[in-house]
Amino acid sequence: MAGSEPWVEKYRPQNLADIVGNEDTVKRLQVFAKQGNVPNIIIAGPPGCGKTTSVLALARELLGTSFKDGVMELNASNDRGIDVVRDKIKNFAKQQVTLPGGRQKMIILDEADSMTEGAQQALRRTMEVYSKTTRFALACNQSDKIIEPIQSRCAILRYSKLSDAQLLSRLLEVCTVEQVKYADDGLEAIVFTAQGDMRQALNNLQSTVAGFGFVNAENVFKVCDEPHPELVRDMLINCSQGKLDEAYKVVHHLWKLGYSPEDIIGNIFRVCKIVNLPEYIKLEYIKEIGLTHARIIEGVGSLLQLSGLVARLCAKVDPKRV
Repeated sequence: MAGSEPWVEKYRPQNLADIVGNEDTVKRLQVFAKQGNVPNIIIAGPPGCGKTTSVLALARELLGTSFKDGVMELNASNDRGIDVVRDKIKNFAKQQVTLPGGRQKMIILDEADSMTEGAQQALRRTMEVYSKTTRFALACNQSDKIIEPIQSRCAILRYSKLSDAQLLSRLLEVCTVEQVKYADDGLEAIVFTAQGDMRQALNNLQSTVAGFGFVNAENVFKVCDEPHPELVRDMLINCSQGKLDEAYKVVHHLWKLGYSPEDIIGNIFRVCKIVNLPEYIKLEYIKEIGLTHARIIEGVGSLLQLSGLVARLCAKVDPKRV
C-alpha cells in the first residue's frame, strides 16, 4: 500500500541509464560522466520531466563515493538572495576537497530562474573565480530568465515533457512493485491529468491508493479534483451536433461544482485534441478555445464567457452530423 515515503523519492532514478524520456540529452550527460569533463550546465524544461534527477545522477556517476563531500544542492526558490551566493555557495566553492580523478565539485541549483538578478550577478563572478575546482548545474523552467553572462558560461540542455507511453510504463512498474490494484481507465486518467509530468503522475497514483485503495478513473478524478473528461467530451460532441442546450448543461454543471474557469477551459482544450471529430472542426474549436482562454487569463472568467464559447462552438456545426 501507499507507505509514508513519497513514491517520487522512493522511485527516483539513481543512474542516468534509468531516467525515462529525453534520451538524446541524457546520452550527452552520459558522455560527460564517462569522460569526467563536465561543463557548467543549464537544464531547462517543464516541471516533472527529470531535470534535477538527471543532474543528481550525473554527480553520482562522476564522483562515486565522494558524492556527499563533492556536491552541494540548493533550491534557489527558497535560497535565492545575494547573501546565499556570497556565503553558502562561495564557501563551498572555496573548500579544498580531494575527489577521484581530479574531478571538480558540483553545485546544483534547482529552480535557478527564480534567483534575483543581483544573486545571479554574484553567481556569475563566483563561477568565473572558481572555474578550475567547481562546476555549476542549474535546473530551471525557463532559461531566458537566467542572465546572459551565466548562459554564455554554460552548456544549455533542453528537456521536454514525457510522452504518455513513458509515463504509463513507469506507472506500471511502480504498480507491480507496490502491488497496486488498478483498472486500465485509472492509469489512463493519471496519464491524462499528469500531462507529461512524472512527479505529478506518481503523486496522483500514491494519493489515489492512499485514499481509495483502488485506482480507477472515478477515484483519480476525485483526488485530482479536475473536470471529468467524459463530461467535457460529451459537451464537445453536443456542440458538433448543434445541441446548444445539452452542451450548455455540461458547462453549467461544471461551474456549479466549483471548478475554476481556468480548469474548465484547460480540460476542454486537452479533450478537444483527442476527441473523435473531423480535423477541420477540431481546428476551428481549438482556435475558439484559445481565444476564450486568453480572455479568461486576462481576468474575464465568468460563466457568461464559457457560455459564449459553447455558443460559438455550436455555430461551427458539422453539416454531416446534423
